[in-house]
Amino acid sequence: MGAMSVRNQSSGPSEDRGTSHAHDAAGKHRAGFACFVGRPNAGKSTLTNALVGQKVAITANQPQTTRHTVRGIVHRPDAQLILVDTPGLHKPRTLLGERLNDIVRTTWAEVDVIGFCLPANEKLGPGDRFIAKELASIKKTPKIAIVTKTDLVDSKTLAEQLIAIDQLGRELGFEWAEIVPVSAVGDKQVGLLADLIVPLLPEGPALYPEGDLTDEPEQVMIAELIREAALEGVRDELPHSIAVVVEEMLPREDRPADKPLLDIHAFVYIERPSQKGIIIGPKGKRLKDVGIKSRKQIEALLGTPVFLDLHVKVAKDWQRDPRQLRKLGF
Repeated sequence: MGAMSVRNQSSGPSEDRGTSHAHDAAGKHRAGFACFVGRPNAGKSTLTNALVGQKVAITANQPQTTRHTVRGIVHRPDAQLILVDTPGLHKPRTLLGERLNDIVRTTWAEVDVIGFCLPANEKLGPGDRFIAKELASIKKTPKIAIVTKTDLVDSKTLAEQLIAIDQLGRELGFEWAEIVPVSAVGDKQVGLLADLIVPLLPEGPALYPEGDLTDEPEQVMIAELIREAALEGVRDELPHSIAVVVEEMLPREDRPADKPLLDIHAFVYIERPSQKGIIIGPKGKRLKDVGIKSRKQIEALLGTPVFLDLHVKVAKDWQRDPRQLRKLGF
């Protein structure tokens, strides 16, 4: 097997995140960017959330939900790790697909570390090879293989997966900086993963203030929460032909200071008139539920009461139209 290094440490009930190395040997502080890549559903967003310790990326049980670059920030005494969440790389079928892929490649070339997420419970497939080939072409950036969802397999299956991943790197002519099995759900080895990424970051001061968890503008996060709620239960019919734009957010006037209310006006864009009924539901019930659900999440995010005004609009074939794509933020 050669000199493959797999990092494993016995973990107690839950590891203490981010305190194991107060500073590296020379007391240098590091700061930099990492991104997690992998097939849809490889556990990228769940891992981001586990590292940051708060829900930032939008997780869902269906692929293609993280559209915008959502960054989570891991603050540690010795380092600041900024996680850039790229959309999944896939074989493009539309102009939107091509544009998303370009964003992915540009991001990969700009970050300090790439973490390739591979679920422990699925054998390596053509999708993984497609991504690994792309990774092999990015020479300078160190690549860590992160084996996710280890809570779902026995040790024999895990060992086979680790060997297969090691060989995949060799076949494509590069060596993984590390191969780390983790379970974000069980919080196993998540702290260790951060410990292994930090030394690969450049030395430097923190790039973001201590309190920041994400630098995503609030409007984009709000749009994602609405989109997530709108997709729930109808993904098969509308996989990703929904875009949400928050048109305006204004504090309601003449409210007492201790009882503020934020008015949010948002549009849910779909591609065809026939999809309108699916989103709105019989007698508008579905849209109302979407509003209630996303409003609760938005209030939790902003910490203030919200009045959410939702409208559904048809933007014909927006995924194929460059003008619409720009307007909808892609």
